[in-house]
Amino acid sequence: PSTSMKLLDDEGREVTTLGEPGEIAIKGPQVMAGYWQRPDETAKVMTEDGYFKSGDVGVMDARGYFKIVDRKKDMVLVSGFNVYPNEVEEVVADMPGVLECAVVGVPDEKTGEAVKLVIVKKDPALTEAQVKEYCKANLTGYKQPKVIEFRTELPKTPVGKILRRELRDKK
Repeated sequence: PSTSMKLLDDEGREVTTLGEPGEIAIKGPQVMAGYWQRPDETAKVMTEDGYFKSGDVGVMDARGYFKIVDRKKDMVLVSGFNVYPNEVEEVVADMPGVLECAVVGVPDEKTGEAVKLVIVKKDPALTEAQVKEYCKANLTGYKQPKVIEFRTELPKTPVGKILRRELRDKK
């Protein structure tokens, strides 16, 4: 009760198009008003009208329901276009021969960031060329991975969540 939510674009304006992703912002009596004695940190996470910027990227449907689609810090920015790792991972996970995968952004001189795809194979015969062809057929150009890496396992937390940070940090 008494809780309001909205989606914000990268400039802090409210997203008005249904299904368009934006950062989830929340306001209500149970939502924090800021960090204790840290006005600098508070300014980073609160809007001028008192909404807390969650760091979660979501979309809203026609019924007004919100769905979290990714984390803002995991988003990859390719030539000014937002690439949400979960979106690319869902496509690649459907590819025959892929057991699991993860997407992170890596620095790129030309585009700022590039999509890096890390795959654990189900089929040992799966090749980088097959993955690139599959991605070309199923993903928009800027969402296609520029770097593809195969591993025997993905780094995970004790509860099984993939540690994207470790995939970004390792070359």
